[in-house]
Amino acid sequence: MKNLLITLSLFLTLSLSAQYSIISAVALNEGAEEQYLNLEEFYGPAHDLAVEKGFQTFQAVFKVTSETDAENGPHFVIVTGFNSKEQLDNYTSGGVNYGELLQEAYKGKMSSRRITRMANSTGSESKERRNYTLQGVDQTIWAGGDLQPGDAMNLTPTQALNDDFENYETMFWMPYIEKAILNGQHRYWGLTKVIDKTENAYDGISHFFWNISVEGSNWFNEIDQDFKFQKLQEGLNAASNHADSISLELVSIHN
Repeated sequence: MKNLLITLSLFLTLSLSAQYSIISAVALNEGAEEQYLNLEEFYGPAHDLAVEKGFQTFQAVFKVTSETDAENGPHFVIVTGFNSKEQLDNYTSGGVNYGELLQEAYKGKMSSRRITRMANSTGSESKERRNYTLQGVDQTIWAGGDLQPGDAMNLTPTQALNDDFENYETMFWMPYIEKAILNGQHRYWGLTKVIDKTENAYDGISHFFWNISVEGSNWFNEIDQDFKFQKLQEGLNAASNHADSISLELVSIHN
């Protein structure tokens, strides 16, 4: 029974592993965090409706908890997930009317005029938003159940340097992480590639890694780093250039 419960827990997913996603890196105006969080709370019921109606699979907001030297570095990261290219294309082509969703979500609870006024204020809290459209490459199983507000995640921007990059990551490196997950030493690993981005998005990013760690785990130090491992690790290191990881804390999730 214990083994059965462990196996079941590995497949309790948040659907953050959707096939496609859009991440929006939000740089706020000084002192605008409270305004931004109030705005996200306001949009929450509309996101719930968007999921219910099949316009998107999930929407999650993360606070950036690590420091960055990047110009207009993000304070928050929004992740919107889609289970198909058709769902993504409908979203990006304007097929989702959030004004209508807000009116439906707040019908009988808030005046139409107030809804419009709050919706029109969107963007006044931020000085820049950089969007990246992503397609999933590969991922491990999930462990530890669904993410909850307050949970931590690491996002690592990466530049692939050769055509072997994805194979090194998925065929060589991912099995080590899956073993760590089965041993209760990690929760999740995923690799996504950038298929589109806004003009103001940073150059030199072809992929993003997603990691959910287990506090206090040192599974990497337990790997038998024999000659074969060392040679494969050299090839992996030569295949990509990682930027500093971005530490995130989940603020809200709609799925």
